[in-house]
Amino acid sequence: MSSRTKIRAAVIGVGYLGRFHAQKYAMMEDVELVGVVDADLSRAGAVAEEVKTRAFKDPAALYGLVDAVSIATPTEHHYRLGMDFLSRGVHVMMEKPVTAVSGEARSLVKEAAASKALLQVGHLERFNGAMLALEGRIKDPLYIEAVRTSPFPNRSTDVDVILDVMIHDIDLVLSIARSEPVKVEAVAIPVVSNGKADFANARVTFKSGCVANITASRVSKERVRKINVVQPDAMITIDYAAQGLTITRTVPGSPVAAQVDDSITVEKKDSLLEELKSFINAIKTGKEPVVSGTDGMAALELAEQIQSAANV
Repeated sequence: MSSRTKIRAAVIGVGYLGRFHAQKYAMMEDVELVGVVDADLSRAGAVAEEVKTRAFKDPAALYGLVDAVSIATPTEHHYRLGMDFLSRGVHVMMEKPVTAVSGEARSLVKEAAASKALLQVGHLERFNGAMLALEGRIKDPLYIEAVRTSPFPNRSTDVDVILDVMIHDIDLVLSIARSEPVKVEAVAIPVVSNGKADFANARVTFKSGCVANITASRVSKERVRKINVVQPDAMITIDYAAQGLTITRTVPGSPVAAQVDDSITVEKKDSLLEELKSFINAIKTGKEPVVSGTDGMAALELAEQIQSAANV
């Protein structure tokens, strides 16, 4: 594939997660990794050397050089950087949460539409092997239980646990329920962080009647990433950490209550690689991304409702 047919991409912010973005782009045959950007030029240089590209300190140095960027900076910079590149027609893969507040997200969505640039949001659990194997199997969800717990990360502490951890499951719950939230109850508690919640629980009632109970913690000993979905004919369990999927169905016509597990084969995926491949494919085909800017905005709006209900 000639360089002229490749998507010219760069990564802005090459800390813990941005470095992985750079590594994945460097693996892709249809991408030319033009460079990496970081306020810490020495860090940018180290990552650039690792993936054999150029290091920059100023994102503006990329203007005119790229077709697409991944933005993996602290959340407070998402809006400004997103506007800078979308307004120039550059496609943006924005790490979650899409922006610090939903009003900014709304402006980014409008700018993407005006400039005809693609805006995708980094809710990478949508690309988990178990989630991909689930496609078409959820029919009428009545109850969703999501649990995501992990030890304290010592990173992403610029936001609370709702925007750092729970936002993954907020997006997943919205994609499963496919209904408008009408009632939100929540509690959020700081444990380690100064003034920012590290544990949160939310109960969300949707217009369809579906109810979701979402728990997130970044101060737990155990790492858990699971969702249970109850629908009239089945209980569906998705284990995002193990990329496992179990569907337990009621046996129709049985004289006594009986259930059977469906045999579901899950092809384990590199979720970040699949996410970035999907982003590049959407650019090349002009199709709507799997997780659009509008999806990211909806997740952030519900996150803000949860924060408000929890008084944080």
